[in-house]
Amino acid sequence: MTARLLLCSDLDRTLLPNGPQPESPDARARFARFVSRPGVVLVYVTGRHRELVEQAIANYRLPRPDFVIGDVGTTIFEVTQNGWHLQQAWQAEIAPDWAGLEHADISALLAGNRLLRLQETAKQNIHKLSYYVPLDVDQVALLDDVRQCLVKHHVNASLVWSVDEPAGIGLLDVLPARANKLHAVEFLMQHCRFSYTNTVFAGDSGNDLAVLSSAIPAVLVANASAEVRAAAQQQAAALGNSSRLYLAVGGLLGMNGNYSAGVLEGVVHFMPPTRLWLDRQGTGQAE
Repeated sequence: MTARLLLCSDLDRTLLPNGPQPESPDARARFARFVSRPGVVLVYVTGRHRELVEQAIANYRLPRPDFVIGDVGTTIFEVTQNGWHLQQAWQAEIAPDWAGLEHADISALLAGNRLLRLQETAKQNIHKLSYYVPLDVDQVALLDDVRQCLVKHHVNASLVWSVDEPAGIGLLDVLPARANKLHAVEFLMQHCRFSYTNTVFAGDSGNDLAVLSSAIPAVLVANASAEVRAAAQQQAAALGNSSRLYLAVGGLLGMNGNYSAGVLEGVVHFMPPTRLWLDRQGTGQAE
């Protein structure tokens, strides 16, 4: 019987070698061959919207995934040869948090706040409201104002603050509280009938911490910052999940553990038989 694996990976600075650290030669090609095996279900988990995911796949020659958890967890697409198919079951899963309201309704509620400027249409969806915010704003006060407004209208929201450093501007995403990477990965585990024994998540940054510290086997690639490494270890320990977190260090097949090399290293750590999948690449050996 073919072994099954649900491999869920962040994109930027996890699979995509767009950080300052070097990428191991042939790591992405090895990754592509690895995930092409029967039984592997590949999921990209990212804050990017569909257009930017497709751009990343083309620019970095990534394999086509089976699913994409995108838009900061507010969408799940099944990706086939016939196109991208939005999973309506996931939309139904997260919709109750917004008490029946959608993008336009939430936008109207927050229209009076002059510090918020809506981002481009491509960066919005029914359950994702994205704003530009001045960097010099009082972040705590702003988030408190937004939260109070939403609570008053029975909206259970998650507010995600980040910074576009090249553009020098703040970013604020208003999402249903359940629209996050951890819940979305768990949803796909159930949907595709995978368990903790054959699911692996890979990430590198602060917005991956909820999954990295969860009961889902997870790998932090070697190029992650020391701060994220410490936070992941601390949070996983607090939840009793230290054994479910692996920190890539390099060494697998002479690779350095950065980016896709670290993803493969983590999979082999949690599922040792998959090491044979790498050893047999290009040998033509049958299973």
